[in-house]
Amino acid sequence: MTWNYSQKTTDLFMNAVQGGPGSHLGEIEDPDGLGEHGSIACGDALRFTFKVDRHPEDPTKDVITEARYLTFGCTSAIAASEALCAIIEEGNFTPIQALEISNDDIVKYLEGLPKQKIHCSVMGAEALEAAIFNWAQRRGVDLAELGIDIRHDEQEEGRLVCTCFGLTEPYLLRKIEELQLKTIPDITDAVKAGGACMSCHHTPGGLQDLLNQVWGKPPTTFKELPILTTAGVPGEPAKPSMSPFKFAKEVERVIDESARPHLQKDGGDLEVVDIKDTVVYCRLTGACSDCMSSGTTIKMLVEQALKDQVDERIRVVSV
Repeated sequence: MTWNYSQKTTDLFMNAVQGGPGSHLGEIEDPDGLGEHGSIACGDALRFTFKVDRHPEDPTKDVITEARYLTFGCTSAIAASEALCAIIEEGNFTPIQALEISNDDIVKYLEGLPKQKIHCSVMGAEALEAAIFNWAQRRGVDLAELGIDIRHDEQEEGRLVCTCFGLTEPYLLRKIEELQLKTIPDITDAVKAGGACMSCHHTPGGLQDLLNQVWGKPPTTFKELPILTTAGVPGEPAKPSMSPFKFAKEVERVIDESARPHLQKDGGDLEVVDIKDTVVYCRLTGACSDCMSSGTTIKMLVEQALKDQVDERIRVVSV
């Protein structure tokens, strides 16, 4: 599926993966705040760090001067991370003030995101909260005393509902109410829960039960059981949604149109070695083959283009 991103989203993503001026991609050494959110195993994860100008007397008056991120995810995840860092640095926020930044602010900065990609902005806001909790611990700030409740332990404590993305009942209940999520597709779009094997959709204690708990049980509108999409089987390789031949042709087309021109500008190129299911095995050639950032190039330029334009389950492996 080709996502309809705004020009600003596309520009932020391309500037980040090419290491352009103003990019926030990276990690701060000895940060004042560090937070993580997501799951690398499932394709989306964010590590967020920031530095502050420390106030000599009152740590609540510290001002964030620099923000950086490491994101493993799609175009929108990288662009949303760029947006978050830019909003913070441009606003001269204290960490407490930065808590007011919401995923809606990130989406607005990007001039919109596809509905199915809103979870990328939520991921940034969650990582920011985790980093501010970490800053508060380091600086001895009692957030509870300030009336601030960052439930940093929701991911570790509570019953696991979505095993694919490691999301717990307390976290999902909060997000359902906070983001006014009314259906299972709403939940998947916002936080990705239920977006992989789908086994948590209607199981007892699953997503529909959580929605019923928050909003009440909806009236039954059918007399017969609906036909549900067959859930994926954990452990089985993901299959392309098109024939192997067409899938391979689409991979080649996207590489030719989106990735190869950028590599050739730097004297490099890309060779597709093999394709198995949704895993594409590639080798960088030319000047790019000896580049120390070749792994990042494969992951963030080639894989992201294929995810966005062919199938978001694609993984690119450098060989």
